[in-house]
Amino acid sequence: MSQDKFQWTITHCTVADAPALAHNNMSAFWTDPSWRLLWPKDIELSYLIDQCSLRYPRSLSQNRQTMRHQKAIDPTTGEVVGYARWVLPEGLDQNAAGREGVAWPDAQVPRIPQEEEKEFEKRALSAWWSPRTDMGAMDDQIHAIADRHVRGKVYIELDYLAVHPSRKGQGIATALVRSGLAFADSIGVPVQTIAFHAARGIYDRLGFKEVDRVVQRLDPYGGQGEYTTYFMVREVCGAAI
Repeated sequence: MSQDKFQWTITHCTVADAPALAHNNMSAFWTDPSWRLLWPKDIELSYLIDQCSLRYPRSLSQNRQTMRHQKAIDPTTGEVVGYARWVLPEGLDQNAAGREGVAWPDAQVPRIPQEEEKEFEKRALSAWWSPRTDMGAMDDQIHAIADRHVRGKVYIELDYLAVHPSRKGQGIATALVRSGLAFADSIGVPVQTIAFHAARGIYDRLGFKEVDRVVQRLDPYGGQGEYTTYFMVREVCGAAI
């Protein structure tokens, strides 16, 4: 557990955090017009939060060997105000293990009983989660470029970053990313991420470099303007690529 100069406490997530994380994450992405295009126009934010609350316990408890989940907490209120998800490369537990033979145990979701896993699976399957499928081609193009750059290399991936819109500009995202970078530097592994415009400045300040970008039009999907994503890499200790 760590606490940055803005007094945000950064610590691991548990399955009990699911409702708070759903509220934080869905609220964050709801401010992105391109993300809202994924959903029927009559869908409300509160409904997506409820459905994510059903899905998140399963997501948090799966793939514990490689997935790491951290939350930012306001220590004065106990409120979850940010979230980051990291993906470790396969085999890192054997090559750069921390205590108990687990890499980065401070960011690992605690193991849950098998009976709870079954219950969380049922809840997740009961949730409605049907974004439009015709926008999948956009993600396909983004991931094809990312895959080209990571092929044959070892990275820790920053897979998800979200801060509640009422708390943006308060250093929360920076604190979350710094936590992961500190671990990456400690074991000598670079970090990669697919960044969106809203967080681009944070990554620049923390030493990430743009390796590639994808610019796509939103018009075919009922939106306006361009949608730009950036493939970014941060070398160990911020060294140049």
